[in-house]
Amino acid sequence: MDVINQARPLRPSLRPPHGDGRITAGTPSLLRAINERSVLELIHRGGPLSRAQVARVSGLSKPTVSLALTGLLDAQLVREVGKSRGERGPSALLYELNPSAGWVAGIDVGRVWVRAAIANIAGTVVARRDERARVGSAKTLIGQIGAIARRLAGEAGVRWPDVTQAVLGSPGVFDPVHGYVAMAPNLPGWGRHGLVEAVREELGTNVTFENDVNLAALAEREHGHGRNAGSFVFLAVGTGIGMALVMDGNLYRGAHGAAGEVAYLPLGMGDPRDPSNRRRGAFEEAAAAAGVVRIARQLGFPSGTTAEKIFTAAKRGDAKAVKVVLKEAELLAMAIATITPVLDPELVILGGGIGRNGDLLLEPIELELRQLLPFRPRVVVSALGEDAVLQGAIATALEVAQERVFHRAPGRTAQAVG
Repeated sequence: MDVINQARPLRPSLRPPHGDGRITAGTPSLLRAINERSVLELIHRGGPLSRAQVARVSGLSKPTVSLALTGLLDAQLVREVGKSRGERGPSALLYELNPSAGWVAGIDVGRVWVRAAIANIAGTVVARRDERARVGSAKTLIGQIGAIARRLAGEAGVRWPDVTQAVLGSPGVFDPVHGYVAMAPNLPGWGRHGLVEAVREELGTNVTFENDVNLAALAEREHGHGRNAGSFVFLAVGTGIGMALVMDGNLYRGAHGAAGEVAYLPLGMGDPRDPSNRRRGAFEEAAAAAGVVRIARQLGFPSGTTAEKIFTAAKRGDAKAVKVVLKEAELLAMAIATITPVLDPELVILGGGIGRNGDLLLEPIELELRQLLPFRPRVVVSALGEDAVLQGAIATALEVAQERVFHRAPGRTAQAVG
């Protein structure tokens, strides 16, 4: 598992750590809070740093930096980590963000796997667990999520209530108004009312829900191919199909949070108005794992065949399996060609259990796109593999947790912020 070393740098904030948000100009407590926040963010981005280095980079006076560091040490938000070497003059104490000032959890809930990890506030993953998903019912799956979370906390050496923020990624669209997840047919019972409250009650901490493909795109923006692309899409193809849109560096959700639900594109097989297609979407029925297997069975593959077995056979050169893969590439190219004239993304990143087979899919997709479009985005396979959603969940949790932890009142002893 790749270790996530750092979240995106946070923009400095001039809000006081507590209160109604109104700023009383010039009060010593406000100025101290601003200085502490500035010093903390500087150390977080560039630490370990000495007092002199902080003063030089921040432009604050050395006495002001010393006062801010004293407050941060008292609050256990920073810690001493040795002395500087190689500089002229006497060695100086170095300071870094205290990793145990807060904890976050990322949870990736899918049809096949539940993956979860706990990281400290500096972004270092300290415990990780992957389990086969128990998807017989929503109740069983929620219980499994809670059990994994508590086992992870034990492995990390922390109490689960000390986790500042958890982010849970799953298929579907989270409806914050009604508190449920819609359009998640691959997880039985996941779309029922009361699900969100049940998960929050089970975990008993601050929990944010997010679409899994959106999280994968955010992870690619932070740590993968999306770092150098202003606009890109992440197309996940596996048990289901989903797409996330990053426009000008920001995740685009749409009016109802359903932007990127390409499963419902009228592409592939049959009438999209057919009730069986409306539930999962015509494109998902055709191009997700079940659709791949359906095509393979039509070509004579035996019962019990899986999408994974078909792609493995294609890599060995099996002619029938290669035909299935080419049909899948054609369908994916059609979807890319459908959204490209509207969004004009720089990049399309393929992910998911099927989408990660770039050695088989990339060339036929690009050939098909040349026939369909006069202009084409670059198509690549996710740099993060099966960990994309989990890394996105941790990165998202870190942004929220760091904001909460960094706004702690000056001089307050470090503790769980809930």
